[in-house]
Amino acid sequence: MGLLTIDKTLHVGSEIKANVDTLLSGNEAQAIREILEQRGVIFFRGLEIDDKQQVAFAKTIGNTVDSEGEDGIYKISLDQGVNARAKYLQGSLFWHVDGSLQPYPNFAALLRAIKLSDIGGETEFCNTYAAYEALQNDEKNAIESLRVVHSAERSQYYVTPEMSYEELCFWQKSPTKSCPLVWTHRSGRKSLLVGATADYVEGYSVEESRALLAKLRDWCTQPQFVYRHEWQVGDLLIWSNTGTMHRALPYSVDSGRLMHRTILAGEEPLN
Repeated sequence: MGLLTIDKTLHVGSEIKANVDTLLSGNEAQAIREILEQRGVIFFRGLEIDDKQQVAFAKTIGNTVDSEGEDGIYKISLDQGVNARAKYLQGSLFWHVDGSLQPYPNFAALLRAIKLSDIGGETEFCNTYAAYEALQNDEKNAIESLRVVHSAERSQYYVTPEMSYEELCFWQKSPTKSCPLVWTHRSGRKSLLVGATADYVEGYSVEESRALLAKLRDWCTQPQFVYRHEWQVGDLLIWSNTGTMHRALPYSVDSGRLMHRTILAGEEPLN
């Protein structure tokens, strides 16, 4: 059995129908990577796989980051009894790119639904390639050479708007990183890099910086560039971390929502 692909929106999100043996064989790995690069998000409904199979499938697509979690599986939960970093994970409710502070941001990630919340908990993705490509040429030229400083501190204001002095000092220990606003990829395509860690535009006033970053975030997250995934238990979803932003929609801390994530290591530098 090969791959049957069903596009969900014009710019982002595709469902792939394939059986587990086909995916684990690796025979369709290159095709999956190509679809992922174009569509940003792909998913498989009701795929009957376990943790070991999830990691094995991930390894056919790229290099897994096994140091996060246990044997390549990281548990996404807002319950501190399940995940000690649950408070930090509340930042996932806001538009962001994983690893924007790393030299090589994650290439992609696989997410599998184990238990769902009764209300909320859907995940949204926006295609930042398509958003850039839809800009007018004068808009592209105006931002082409701009650089944005990203920081962990900035992302925490979304979670805790009024941080204590101790909290502020803790997050300011994390290094910042200057990144291009327009990320030119090795393929030659370009995407916008904004989101919760984007702190300020170098050389801009505070007011100009905030306005531009908010404008571009709003541009990227317009309905035509967004796919919202309505989870079903057993779903396996893969998103391109270098070509999308994502966020989870709010859900109760005590809902029991649990997702198992496997990360694929970055393959191209962000500099």
